[in-house]
Amino acid sequence: MIAPMTKPVSNICVLRLSAVGDVCHAVATVQALQHHLPDSTITWVVGKTEAGLVCDLPGINVVVYDKRQGWAGMREVRRQTRAGFDVLLHMQLSLRANLLAAMIPAKEKWGFPRALSKELHSLVVNRRVGMPARPHVLESFQHFAYALGVPPFEPSWNIPVPAADQAWVNAQLDGSIPYVVIAPSASNPERNWLADRYAALAEYATAKGFQVVLTGSPATREIGFSAAIAKAARASVIDLTGKSSLKQLLAVVADATVVVAPDSGTAHLAVTQGTPVVGLYAHSNPLRTGPYRSSHLTLDAYSPGLATLRGRTPETVRWGTRLKGAELMSAITLTEVLARFDLALEEGAT
Repeated sequence: MIAPMTKPVSNICVLRLSAVGDVCHAVATVQALQHHLPDSTITWVVGKTEAGLVCDLPGINVVVYDKRQGWAGMREVRRQTRAGFDVLLHMQLSLRANLLAAMIPAKEKWGFPRALSKELHSLVVNRRVGMPARPHVLESFQHFAYALGVPPFEPSWNIPVPAADQAWVNAQLDGSIPYVVIAPSASNPERNWLADRYAALAEYATAKGFQVVLTGSPATREIGFSAAIAKAARASVIDLTGKSSLKQLLAVVADATVVVAPDSGTAHLAVTQGTPVVGLYAHSNPLRTGPYRSSHLTLDAYSPGLATLRGRTPETVRWGTRLKGAELMSAITLTEVLARFDLALEEGAT
């Protein structure tokens, strides 16, 4: 285990650009740093979309990186961070993030262990965080805080929701009726479950007395997928796909009884609000990227898929290995999902 820093740290930069789910994980670590190092100034370099979630975190200086601006966007980050930092916590492995890390001046640049590094990450860090060989993404971020002397902590979140965004949600939903959220779309459409099975789930939840809310991004394919589910369901659903901001979506999942989602940012937004998540996973290992604290509600088609496609087990492949194939999600049956949905309801009633 690499020894944590012992000298005082007054100026910290966190680099985690994307995606929404990973930024949700990072919030817990950033706020733990705030709590345990109250005299330190914290700056967070984050992507433009994700900034919509964290731009108003209390006490955090947010530097927004717009990848659509190319090198100009990188130069703008360099301009805003040129004063430098005692420590850079480089919490992303992508090539774009590594280029930014090289441009941000810091006395110490802490990165992932060599075994987890890729995309030139090793060339832009000069210290490595000690962590387990196969951590959940959220837990890997926690170890960046431990490297600065923060004691072990349970993740918690304080993400403000502006009153106007909460009012928008209140106007969309009947507050007298409990509701469940189906967030059917992942960033890659092959990670989506089947539309007819989502529709059957919506019918099942409606029969149990819930409003059913569909959510998703403004992407045309997500709007179309939700529309197909709503059309197939023999029940009334409220389709908010493409209509909400990140803060509004956060408010939606905060008051939901259950969220059902594939590997997506919405699942992790729900985790920050303490809402149980029935996760649907086939392409990535839910032990690494699944909804934190809802692992017992998450369906794992990844492990059997890995055995079928490669004759391997999760323990014998590189941590972070993903599977490809549009047919993988069909291995998750409606019966399995309804059983986990009912389990979430039972736990919520106790």
